[in-house]
Amino acid sequence: MDLERHNFQLDELVERIKANDNRLVALQVPEGLKMQALGMMDSIEEESGAKVILAADPCYGACDLVHDKMRMMGVELVAHMGHSQMNIDSGMPTHFIPVTYDGTPELAAVLPILEGHRTLAQSRLVSANERDEMNEEVAKERFLDAVGRVAPLTGAKLGLVGSIQHLHLLEDFMHRLEEWGFEVEIPLGGDRLAFPGQVLGCNYSGDSPSIGHYLFLGSGDFHPIGLVLHTGKPLAMLNPYTGDASEMSFEWVERILRQRFGLIMAVDEAISFGILIGEKPGQMRRNLAIRIKRLLEKHDRRGYMLALDHVSPDLIDFYPVDAFVNTACPRIAIDDSKRYSKPLITPYELEVALGENQWESGYQFDEIP
Repeated sequence: MDLERHNFQLDELVERIKANDNRLVALQVPEGLKMQALGMMDSIEEESGAKVILAADPCYGACDLVHDKMRMMGVELVAHMGHSQMNIDSGMPTHFIPVTYDGTPELAAVLPILEGHRTLAQSRLVSANERDEMNEEVAKERFLDAVGRVAPLTGAKLGLVGSIQHLHLLEDFMHRLEEWGFEVEIPLGGDRLAFPGQVLGCNYSGDSPSIGHYLFLGSGDFHPIGLVLHTGKPLAMLNPYTGDASEMSFEWVERILRQRFGLIMAVDEAISFGILIGEKPGQMRRNLAIRIKRLLEKHDRRGYMLALDHVSPDLIDFYPVDAFVNTACPRIAIDDSKRYSKPLITPYELEVALGENQWESGYQFDEIP
């Protein structure tokens, strides 16, 4: 990652600090930028005259706010870097800084993947009249998506999305892709998403039946895994840092689903469950945790609600329960389950294990709206 090509937009933050005569400011940055944090603190202090405290605990997103702790220290403004504002009341002045990267990758590497995905999406299309004439078995075979859901499409558009650092590229890429003959849509998501085309690890609400496949601009598998599990649609990835193109293959998705089904089977005979509640402002789903406890009681199981700011094996594995159900960040159960000595499952997976939902109806990705 070439940090010289990132725009950290500190000038706007400094102007706000000066305008409000803030004397003590907190800086919160994601893990990938922690090495640059001290240099940022020097710049802010030199330019604004304010003192800066670094919130040095891990930061995993805009849902991971530290305002209660900083308020107790007398902080007047929190500068949250690398994420966009969510529909969360932070309770104190907050300056969100969506860091951008100026790299623009070439399309050539990803075009063959997109053309193959478009063909697959078009093969799923069928008119309403044809659907009515099909028997149920044929219809399910025609519309079965990557995660086992019956998912009819109304179009085969290319959905263009990205992580926060690269969203400024979407408009240009849409025009470039249209020149190559693709019908492109930059999806609009719900209140949790601040920008068109934005995806989060916990929310993919911009998906629609008119989108048949996706192109993701960004790095890593974190967002692509969630997008495919949520939509079941083919996904190509183009990395703006390296220019490399790849795809989230169905084989990869099948491997994840086999792991998830194995965990469901593993809790079939479990009697006691730890129900994890996230204390972070954007992850606190208390009502869901209470509903899960009642569901367990209905099936003569026991549920113990455990509230944590940070979920990790050393903080929960020692509890004498048979398994855990996660209501904190939805990605904890998906990405980190191998780190835990006991099964860690999602609310949907618990419903399947208890017979309240059916695996055959298609996997349901846990998300926070």
